Parts: sequence; structure tokens; C-alpha cells
Amino acid sequence: MKDPCQTNPFRRLRNVVQTVLILVGMLAIFGLLGWVLLGKGGILWSLMFGVVLMIATPRLPPRLFLQRQEARLLHPEEAEGLFGIARELSRQAELPKVPALYFLGSEVMNAFSMGRREDAAIVVTDGLIRGLDWREMAAVLAHEIGHIRNNDLFIHSLADAMTRVTGLLATLGNILILLYLPMLLFSDLRISPVVLLVLLLAPTLSSLLQLALSRTREFEADLTASYLTGDPRSLAAALAKMEHQGRSIWETLFRPRRKTLTPSVLRTHPHTEKRVKRLLELAAEFESRSQDCPEMTAGWFRNPPGEVERHRHWLKSWL
Repeated sequence: MKDPCQTNPFRRLRNVVQTVLILVGMLAIFGLLGWVLLGKGGILWSLMFGVVLMIATPRLPPRLFLQRQEARLLHPEEAEGLFGIARELSRQAELPKVPALYFLGSEVMNAFSMGRREDAAIVVTDGLIRGLDWREMAAVLAHEIGHIRNNDLFIHSLADAMTRVTGLLATLGNILILLYLPMLLFSDLRISPVVLLVLLLAPTLSSLLQLALSRTREFEADLTASYLTGDPRSLAAALAKMEHQGRSIWETLFRPRRKTLTPSVLRTHPHTEKRVKRLLELAAEFESRSQDCPEMTAGWFRNPPGEVERHRHWLKSWL
């Protein structure tokens, strides 16, 4: 996918650098635990094991997971509108295959993607289909195709595996300390406070880095979706609707400007307000250059073909 008239060539580079630094940080914690448990040789073993994890990260077919979630596979004749969007987005993203579309009968407005470029799936809920207009739906699908194009599932699986193994190694270290506790009490043998600190903090630090990685990849998917559709405002509107729907009636009526109490470092997704702000800034850049760069208008998504729009509304009423 070529970014049409890219307005800021360093924006995507920044996201890539952040991702690399976070993964390196997780690998460094991994190596530090190896040093604590096995000495200098443990660093090399830990790094080698990290490479093995990268190669062996599971790539299960999405349908195995989705069957357990009771998601239903959609066929083109059922949802020609959505398939029309997915086909065009896949062509723009240069995917080798159009992702399979699944329907989940939930009132929650949500969508998520699974799999690799060669075998991917996108799940949309009933609440999402009923709550978004055509352009907003295209923007959300573009966001999910952005995840697929950017290989985010592999990156998340790798980070999750490293976090789990980090926790396992830290637990093993704590068990060894408990086993050696009698020796520590009745001899001059001492354990460095640094070792104890590493064993206690390594799992938490790795988990925080994993959450930071997830937030970074969300920003990258937003950016990819904006270039795929040329319409960042529709994605911003969709995110605002999804955030509003997630609030209770009490919060909507009496606390309309309530800020989430969850700290940013503990969230898997960035704050919606921050994502919307970035998207609106990107939209302003797109619009300021639209006359010099006709590709920015992305006419297919701004002015949907009549056949696609008709079938999209047919699906909405049929479900």
C-alpha cells in the first residue's frame, strides 16, 4: 500500500520505532531474568529462547477460535455491501486474500480481526452494523484490515508469549529462593537485593510493556485505516459512537464528561479522546492537501457505489 501524498513521513516511522523499542525492552527483561537465574550464560540462553519464541509463535486458523465464540461466517450473498467494502480495502492494502467476515450477535458495538494476511478474519457485531453509517463502517473495517496488513496479531502473540515466559521464569526464581531459604538463614550466603527486585518486578514490567505495545499498534492501525480510506473523520466518528455506547444511561445523563479512571499505562487501547484528536489532525492535513493530491479524496469510500450501499442496508435490516 502506498500512502497517497503522505503528509508526515515520520509519523509511521515513529510508530515502528516505538514498537521495536518496546519489543527490545521486553527481550531485555527476558535476558535479565536469564542472568539472575543462570549467570552470564543465561543471557545468551534467554536471547536464543526469545528467537525460538518468535519462530514458534502459534498461528492457528481464526475459524478454530471463532467457532468457540459462536461467530457465524457470512457469505457474499448475505452481506454483499460489507464484502464490497472488504474487497476494496483489501485491494488498497495489497492483501493476498480478502479476509473472511464473521457476524457476532451482540449488542455491543465492536469489531476485531484475527489471523495473518494469507488467512485472516474480521468479526463485526450486530450492534456495530446497526449503529454505524456506511462511511463509518468502512473506516472500522479499514482499521481491522490495518491490523492484518501490519501483522499485529503475530506481534501481539509474540509479546504475550514473552510475558508469559517472563512470569514463569520469575516464579521459578522465587521458588528457588524459598527452597534455599533454610540455607540463607543458617549460613553466610546472601542474595543481592537486585536479584530480588528483578524477580519481583520483571513480570509487571513485561506486562506494562505489552500493554504499551498494544496501544502503539492501535495508533498504527488508525493511521493505516486513514490512508486506506482517505477519510479519518469517519473513523473518529465511529470511535466516538462506540465510546458513547459503552457508557451506561446513568453516566450519559449525569456524567456526560466523565473521564475514565483507568490509568493510561493499564489500558490495552489508547484513550478514545486521544485517538479522535489524532485522527482529526490527520483529517485536517488530508483536506489541506486534497487539491494538490486528488488521491486524498478516496472517492470510492466517500461516495459509495449504489449497489454496495443498497446491500449494506439490506444486511442491516435482515440481521
